[in-house]
Amino acid sequence: MSKKGIHFQVSERKLLLRGMDLIMVVFGLYLLGLFFDYTYLEISWQNSVAIFLLLLYLAVFGTVFEIYDLQKSSQLDVTFRTIVLMVSTSVLFYFLTPVLTPFLPEKRLQIVYFYLTIIISIFFWRVAYVSLIASPRFYKKVLLVGEVTYVEAFINALSQSDPHYKIVGFVNCEFPKELPVKFKGVKEFQSNDLMQVIIDEQISEVVVASFNSETITAEIYSDLMQLLERGFTIREYTQVYEEITHRVPIQFVGKDFYKYFPFSRSNQNKLYLFFNRVIDIIFSIVGLVSGILILPFVLIGNLFGNRGPLLYRQERVGKNGKVFKIVKLRSMIVNAETNGAEWARVDDVRITKFGKFLRRSRIDEIPQFFNVLKGEMSMIGPRPERKFFVDELSRTIPFYETRHIVKPGLTGWAQVKTRYGGSVDESLVKLQYDLFYIKHRSLFLDLNIMVKTMSTVLYYRGQ
Repeated sequence: MSKKGIHFQVSERKLLLRGMDLIMVVFGLYLLGLFFDYTYLEISWQNSVAIFLLLLYLAVFGTVFEIYDLQKSSQLDVTFRTIVLMVSTSVLFYFLTPVLTPFLPEKRLQIVYFYLTIIISIFFWRVAYVSLIASPRFYKKVLLVGEVTYVEAFINALSQSDPHYKIVGFVNCEFPKELPVKFKGVKEFQSNDLMQVIIDEQISEVVVASFNSETITAEIYSDLMQLLERGFTIREYTQVYEEITHRVPIQFVGKDFYKYFPFSRSNQNKLYLFFNRVIDIIFSIVGLVSGILILPFVLIGNLFGNRGPLLYRQERVGKNGKVFKIVKLRSMIVNAETNGAEWARVDDVRITKFGKFLRRSRIDEIPQFFNVLKGEMSMIGPRPERKFFVDELSRTIPFYETRHIVKPGLTGWAQVKTRYGGSVDESLVKLQYDLFYIKHRSLFLDLNIMVKTMSTVLYYRGQ
């Protein structure tokens, strides 16, 4: 068979972006000290702590400003603006850490050299990335073998998550039907041409998207076996879906559901749960103190913008289905649900102007630190939903109650990855993210969510 093309996985590209960003900063500062009269932060072992701190700030704020988002990384104009924001914030924090960083130089122009060198170094590498790594020659070419019923949903989900994962076409693995279902989104190849298509199109991977393996014809099964014996990559579609979208594909899960839910050991790990609770207490105390400090401004805004009670309590479903009362700053008009429980909608007329600000900035969530302190919620977990909607969604969406096996959170994987779930379809996507968190729960994922939550607040994405 012909040699497969070079390609990078999502994780490999993100690691490449992070690693090369930091390497280019060090290299740029080294060249600056080598060819110019520059002495502020020289690249040497004596300055290893100061260099590490700079790289740490760049890595953290790079995540906050979403510079490693693969969609945005392919657009140079967006990338440049993000680099300037990231570097400006990182350098500011760097200067505000005087104990671990060098003293500011007498020649203030050296600070300008320092600042511009970091921006130019990263942007130079990003131009190379867009021109080379993000170009079509490095796309991962994939052939889908499966049932037409699942092709459209699968392709749409993957194309939105990874722009470099290119599904060249698909082969219908089902036995011929009198009135076959057609999908025009990508090219369909004949089943007897499978081996030749892999050669002609330089396919890197075959993804089998079949809900029932019994529908796969003997001819296709034989070809797949030959490919496997030759060491060709063949993967199951739910595995690919979860890896690329970071969601559990519950719409594709059947009676063998137990295969898809090997939940994280962290859910029963006593040490993890202990530190999780300690962090919850610390953050909730800090959050409540911060809330008290901004309370005068909130009271003034509520007086003129909301004109009614400042707080409201509402029943939500917590861990193991236990109902508790959540505390929030009121963002809707008084008596907003006179006709019963309703979904919140985009541009909901019930939300006041000041309430919109509270929601977008996430300030309305601050009183929930009290729920976290009481142990009813955690800092991170699936957002608690109202019992009325839980009952409704449980009847419509399979595995919905599964999200209640952990404590609900002030923020969560679904909150940083998607918008508010104001319908059954949106709640399905939200549940997929929640189950991914429960399945992969870890300290690293928690930290990732905390940093991405900063992005949500910074970019005013609350709803």
